[in-house]
Amino acid sequence: MTYKEILDWMFVQLPMYQNDGSTAFKKDLTNILALSKELGFPEQKFKSIHVAGTNGKGSTSHILASILQEAGYKVGLYTSPHLKNFTERIRINGVEISEEKVTEFINGNKDFLEQQKMSFFEMTVGLAFDYFASEKVDIAIIEVGLGGRLDSTNSITPEVAVITNIGLDHTQFLGETLPEIAFEKAGIIKKNIPVVIGEEQAAVKGVFIAKAAKEGAPIYFASDASETYISDLVGDYQIQNSKTAVAAIKILKGYQVSKENIKNGLLNVVKNTNLKGRWQVLQEHPKVICDTAHNKEGLAIVLNQLKKQPFKKLHIVLGVVADKKLETILPLFPSSADYYFCKPAISRGLSEAVLEANAKKFDLVGKKYSSVKLALKSALLNANQEDIIYVGGSTFVVAEII
Repeated sequence: MTYKEILDWMFVQLPMYQNDGSTAFKKDLTNILALSKELGFPEQKFKSIHVAGTNGKGSTSHILASILQEAGYKVGLYTSPHLKNFTERIRINGVEISEEKVTEFINGNKDFLEQQKMSFFEMTVGLAFDYFASEKVDIAIIEVGLGGRLDSTNSITPEVAVITNIGLDHTQFLGETLPEIAFEKAGIIKKNIPVVIGEEQAAVKGVFIAKAAKEGAPIYFASDASETYISDLVGDYQIQNSKTAVAAIKILKGYQVSKENIKNGLLNVVKNTNLKGRWQVLQEHPKVICDTAHNKEGLAIVLNQLKKQPFKKLHIVLGVVADKKLETILPLFPSSADYYFCKPAISRGLSEAVLEANAKKFDLVGKKYSSVKLALKSALLNANQEDIIYVGGSTFVVAEII
């Protein structure tokens, strides 16, 4: 198959969480362990840092990669979902995996992948691990897809585990309460492997301490750190992500990382890793800001930062996925803004009409559009030079305009 045929096959034939939601979520590691064996256990051939959490795990992963790159290491980075191109998920020192490598892997293993009924995510994890092993990376930063305990990435034994924070997201899979969700994320804590917890949250602290004690894993809370760092990632939430990443670097053994490497790593995250969609300013006059925050905790920080910006009028291009609990996120949005409700172009996207009807209950008023691009085009026509246009509500909304 050609690269395009391979992507079509991966996206359509097998369930993909990005498009299909719950049908793509597998609650066991059987498949990834079978694939690992088939590939000769590639995850055992490179060192890694494992990053879980409700919010900030993507940014924290990119910060870790940037710091280690500044220290001169060859760094693999596995993240999800992708914004524009599938190859964004797998990078070494900021360079995406080539289409040829993807084609080679899928064509070479297609019979096994079909016979084993591998999900999109499982085969992508297998591809990443195989690539990092063959390219002999010094270390790979592996972001958890969903949860932790039963996530396909949990076949690794890392040097350090990181859990950024716990919020109410993906409750249909991970549990309805913070302690239940924390239990799933704590599944990445392994025997004698140090773990860094990004935020000290009273509701879940005990879950992490108990799991770490059971595994004999040293536990550190990044919120205890007093240092502040300057980063090229300007979202308010990046302050905590930076602290979390630095705490993990400081307990990572066997790697030489100076204060200068840390400083430069934080200043050059975008340049080193090509991170997109985190408080990203797409243009000035009117200023257009996009952000992938999509749950209560993430949106609360972003919308608070938005309120602090100087603007004459605020325009919000908003779209969400269908399984989002609107009653938890819509009250966070300001009623003084003009709204442009839209549907992200994936099967999981919530119809713009349903979003508009629900938003009205919270005094959020605007017009509806059948696509993100049409909504943004209308916002740009209506906004004047001193206005701000914010685009968000979902990773998939941001993906369409970057």
